Amino acid sequence: MSTAILTGQPVPGSSIEADLRSLGFDIRTATDAADAETLLAAVPGDQRVAVVDTRFVGHTHALRLGLTDPRFPLAAVPGAVTAQPAGRQALTRAMARENSTSGGTALAVDSLADRIVTALDADGGEVHRPELGSLVAVVPADPQARNEARQAVGAVDDEAVRLKSAVKARDGFFTTFCISPYSRYLARWCARRGLTPNQVTTASLITALIAAGCAATGTRGGYIAAGLLLLFSFVLDCTDGQLARYSLQYSTLGAWLDATFDRAKEYAYYAGLALGAARGGDDVWALALGAMVLQTCRHVVDFSFNEANHDATANTSPTAALSGKLDSVGWTVWVRRMIVLPIGERWAMIAVLTAATTPRITFYVLLVGCAFAATYTTAGRVLRSLTRKARRTDRAAQALADLADSGPLAAALARFLPGAARPTAALSAAAGAVLVTLGAWMWGPSWWVVLMAGAYVLLSAEAVARSLKGALDWLVPPVFRAAEYGMVLILAAKADVNGALPAAFGLVAAVAYHHYDTVYRIRGNAGAPPAWLVRAVGGQEGRTLLVAVLAAALTARQFTVALTVLAVAIALVVIAESVRFWVAAHRAGAPSVHDEGEPA
Repeated sequence: MSTAILTGQPVPGSSIEADLRSLGFDIRTATDAADAETLLAAVPGDQRVAVVDTRFVGHTHALRLGLTDPRFPLAAVPGAVTAQPAGRQALTRAMARENSTSGGTALAVDSLADRIVTALDADGGEVHRPELGSLVAVVPADPQARNEARQAVGAVDDEAVRLKSAVKARDGFFTTFCISPYSRYLARWCARRGLTPNQVTTASLITALIAAGCAATGTRGGYIAAGLLLLFSFVLDCTDGQLARYSLQYSTLGAWLDATFDRAKEYAYYAGLALGAARGGDDVWALALGAMVLQTCRHVVDFSFNEANHDATANTSPTAALSGKLDSVGWTVWVRRMIVLPIGERWAMIAVLTAATTPRITFYVLLVGCAFAATYTTAGRVLRSLTRKARRTDRAAQALADLADSGPLAAALARFLPGAARPTAALSAAAGAVLVTLGAWMWGPSWWVVLMAGAYVLLSAEAVARSLKGALDWLVPPVFRAAEYGMVLILAAKADVNGALPAAFGLVAAVAYHHYDTVYRIRGNAGAPPAWLVRAVGGQEGRTLLVAVLAAALTARQFTVALTVLAVAIALVVIAESVRFWVAAHRAGAPSVHDEGEPA
């Protein structure tokens, strides 16, 4: 239960108490500022508490935005301020300071709640003030002002604003114009029936898995059903985020589930298509694995670039300036959002192609589209990096090092590489990637590839031996992903035995889960996975060398079994640790997050 402390003289006809109760607050009334301080001290420290002026006039949704958002320890709208447990101490200090000070500058605002906010600002507290737009939130000074405020409230449809704000501000063309116009109403339907975003996220996953099962039947009816179910899964995927925004049900666990399940849904669907094609006598496992490798590398490019420039200073470039100018031309914004094949466009394309064509054609089109999108986005970011004069921070360099997923072999070798920082990290990583993938392509499973993998380990160590602060050092993690995943794909294809490519698909999926989990931990300010986990799964260079040795030392069938065992072992370790970590973070009350970044 949350507690709201009402301060000031009651206003006849005011709906403030009813509004606060509808938002889940238990009401306490203070006779004066000293009484408010006493009531504040009586509220348990693990509960949310708000101080609200009884004269407040405004929309209920304005109060909801200001007083119930779980992402911010301190938040305020005119006439109301709230604190979660993490911000409770700051609120208590500010109220005590306000009550012990008379005649100071903090008394300029004639409202205890607003004076507390002024005191919090003076103390350096980070008070979130939501964008209210057309919503009203004021403390009228006299009856005339109150009457005008009530008229302003009546002139704006609170529910319409709430529905509109439930939709992500920046999204793809397909999502914006084909899904969100009706999915927001589905989100409201879910909210009114007490459903949570996590439940909708789980329903979306189940729907996508059923779609994958339909695709695996290999029949035309199954493909049509798979396409329709995949689209419905995407509708639910949009709905969970809109439900979170509509009802302000943000959580760390929810953000992780949403991001993780998106990847699980898409890659499970790839596997379903491959199984369905196999029933029809067509082996497309190499295409399915290639699509997963390409899509994962695209995501890592996004993650690495964003983390490298998250807090960089002097972060401007002519390329970024041109992009900003193009944003003023409306149609170019939508074109640029569409050509990068965000999740909405991508899933719509996959669904239509599944229903109308074959899995092989679906994967061909997907690979061509994703390759073009990857080239477009990566080239643009390389140009930005070369032309900007950004100074990257230690935090950004550490994030890139964590994303690199270097294991004990690279760490041990890096100790023998003394010297100042060198602008060759991306070059070393790229050279190693070319050696190991080209070697696998030329020689297949052989000891020559093991030799190339050994050179790759050395070059990987050189790449991460120094702080990753160079202009193009954000390329190191995606290059590592391309090398590791690409080599597994090539060696499995060269093994030329039934089951090798599905086993490789499983191995890459397990390792990719580990890499995505690393990203979500960094985004949630939780740091990288524990060092023991990275050591247990070998690091990217250790796994690359191990797979090369297994391919050279074992027969094709034994290699397939080894890939399967390795996939299962890695999956069990990384998923178990991931689930343990995120559930523990949720139970510990970790700060809620909600990513409004680029569409995936």
